[in-house]
Amino acid sequence: MKRFSHILSMMLLFAAVVASAQSTRYKALLQMKTYSGEGAYITAYIVDGTGKFIKTLSVMGDEGKWYKNLKQWYAGQSKKKENLDAITGASVSGGKRNIFTIAIDKAMMNKGYKIRFESAVEHGQHVPVEAEIPLSSAIEEKVDGKGYIRYVKLNQI
Repeated sequence: MKRFSHILSMMLLFAAVVASAQSTRYKALLQMKTYSGEGAYITAYIVDGTGKFIKTLSVMGDEGKWYKNLKQWYAGQSKKKENLDAITGASVSGGKRNIFTIAIDKAMMNKGYKIRFESAVEHGQHVPVEAEIPLSSAIEEKVDGKGYIRYVKLNQI
């Protein structure tokens, strides 16, 4: 049994090393515009060159009953039935900032993929494409938001 446990530990370590070699981690800074009212529910997800949902990176807003207000993301995510437990957090209020970490598969770089940010505020508007960041050499450039988000900035870690 002890040998099996050791082998299992080694396999898990190897899987973690392989996974980290295939992706790059980024620290994301999301700065909100100043507005009054409820905190924004925001999601960051990957889309392909046609805008088709690929994968959720982060969800800001922890009450699942409001996710349907993030209409484009919700439609794509519902089909894939992703486990969101490790990538959800609190909504983000006006004037505040949020810092979170995401991992991007290296195979998606320079192939037309983008990180899309979508937002919605209770009794406010839904902004389907707040900001988009191409998965290319421009990934670390600051991108302005179109609704509740002032800007988003990624830095490799």
